[in-house]
Amino acid sequence: MPEAIEFPDAAEVFTRYLREQLAARGDAVHVGTEVPAARPHRFVRVQRIGGARLDAVTDRPRLDVHCWGPDDGAAWDLTTVVRALALAVPGWRGAVAYDVAEVGGPNLLTDQATSLPKYAFAVEVSLRGKTLA
Repeated sequence: MPEAIEFPDAAEVFTRYLREQLAARGDAVHVGTEVPAARPHRFVRVQRIGGARLDAVTDRPRLDVHCWGPDDGAAWDLTTVVRALALAVPGWRGAVAYDVAEVGGPNLLTDQATSLPKYAFAVEVSLRGKTLA
């Protein structure tokens, strides 16, 4: 019988990574997996939108990353920083993320609820699983 392997919650891993990296840069922007009920003027949402297990120990989730700002320039500035950090995730000690690829570059999407600008991009990241306890 094959070994049972569990994989980390990719969106949680990625939000934790982005929060830590942004805080290290002095930017305490809200990063989460949901749009906050009390919307801050700048925030980032990360959601798993697919992906698949590649092999016995590797999950390859596709993550959708949305960056909001009070205006187009601020949303774009946040996106460029978050995108650079996203593409630098391999080697982060918080999880075994050993490869990342951008699968959808930044595009402007106006938030329908608020008419505020937001940019979105998508990445796929390889995450190592571990033996189920």
